Amino acid sequence: MGTDRVNKVCVIGASGKLGQYMVRHALERGYEVVGVCRERSVPKLAAFEGRMTVVPGPTNDPEVIRRAVAGCDGVLTVLVPWGVRQYASGTAQAVLDHARPGARLVFSCGWHITRDGKDHYSRTFTLGVRAAALLGKLVRAVEIDDQVEACRRVFASDTRWTVVRGSTLKEGESQGLPVWSRHVGDPILASNLTHRVDFALFMVEALTDDTLVQEAPAIVGRLTPSALAHTGDTRERA
Repeated sequence: MGTDRVNKVCVIGASGKLGQYMVRHALERGYEVVGVCRERSVPKLAAFEGRMTVVPGPTNDPEVIRRAVAGCDGVLTVLVPWGVRQYASGTAQAVLDHARPGARLVFSCGWHITRDGKDHYSRTFTLGVRAAALLGKLVRAVEIDDQVEACRRVFASDTRWTVVRGSTLKEGESQGLPVWSRHVGDPILASNLTHRVDFALFMVEALTDDTLVQEAPAIVGRLTPSALAHTGDTRERA
């Protein structure tokens, strides 16, 4: 899909930090933007008033998603594993069910998601994910396993999807488009750090990058030491 074929974009989870960056990037490209967020979070989008359409409601509500993605050429989805009611998988399924045929669907998640089982994680990373999953369930705040299920459904679909797997995120000025690799554990990703504004940039750029269709790129900041140490890989994947 070329840039000239993307005119209208839906950002699901628009009120969060990542979502707001995606809205800003999409508007800068001249796209018509529709945002979805919970009703109580609508005021967070005040800075974009008059420049985008906001559809309030739970992102795992099929009817909310159906209305929001109508006529959209691309859908950018933040897969947030809130609560213990299959929020992430419900959101993913609603997008898969209601986005128009041929639309570019780009989903965000963390490095803990693996598509083919060939990712290699450090012991510290694995223990951290397990601890977060256990604690999240105990306090009924997050359900990391449901984000895994959400991505499983995306991977199994025949849509034009991309699942962007983010490293540790921090705020900061843009370093440009992040670099990526197919598997966590590859040397280029060793720095495990990306500025959140650039994670959003990669999501928006993926809308018009056909090489990312049905790929699950793991990304890292373009100016991190590991990226700079593998400049050949950087040129190849950028």
